[in-house]
Amino acid sequence: MDWPTGLLGFAAGLLISVATAPVGVSGAVFLLPVQVSVLGVPSPAVTPTNLLHNVVAGPGALLRHHRAGTLRGPLTRLLVLGTVPGVVVGAVIRVFAVPGPSVFRLLIAVLLLPLGGWLCLRTLRRASRTAPAREPSSRAVTRLAMAVGVAGGIYGIGGGSLLGPILAGRGMPVAKVAPAALAATFVTSVVGAGTYALLSLSVTGDIAPHWSLGLACGLGGLCGGYLGARLQPRLPETALRLLLGVLALGVGGLYAVQLLR
Repeated sequence: MDWPTGLLGFAAGLLISVATAPVGVSGAVFLLPVQVSVLGVPSPAVTPTNLLHNVVAGPGALLRHHRAGTLRGPLTRLLVLGTVPGVVVGAVIRVFAVPGPSVFRLLIAVLLLPLGGWLCLRTLRRASRTAPAREPSSRAVTRLAMAVGVAGGIYGIGGGSLLGPILAGRGMPVAKVAPAALAATFVTSVVGAGTYALLSLSVTGDIAPHWSLGLACGLGGLCGGYLGARLQPRLPETALRLLLGVLALGVGGLYAVQLLR
């Protein structure tokens, strides 16, 4: 990796994490297309590289939430309990069943387009709703976390970008969801990156993460995540949710168009 590529990765990780950390998203879901289309990381190595970014970037926002005392509570334990086994299953599926770039782009579009539309619609309807939604049960949270962990292991996003908006839409406050989602993303990314590293010992091809680029993006995310978590109490929640929804729709739409060409 040359210096311009490293600086671009650092800047991308920094800017994305500042915008996404306040709502419990590490930013890897939006960093992935930058790695594929701009930085040229091959598939499936882009997935563990993204997980490496989460490992390096995660402590920034988590340190801020720890100082604020918002990491305590059962939600964090429930999310970790579900996502850790799920991300291992997802990593195995990614290596052995979904290796091709076309299938990978389809997966991105299928995940991001519905998520982006749901985020936007849910945010716009929120103001007209008078009664708060009922929070999901502990069992439902764990099952959801396991399903998201599988998707995160395939997609290389740790799962927080899916868990955060879903749980917030089910009635949980963002201030409660964001720290737990980021903690689950960090733990599952450690497990997922380790799983890919082990699989690379027995499988040929670009399976292992691109360490230097992942570290560069992660260092940017480390700084951006801390700033984003620090800004959370001062930023309008509605605007952030809409921004995430629009970004998800844009990235998913981009890959859908590439598939049709």
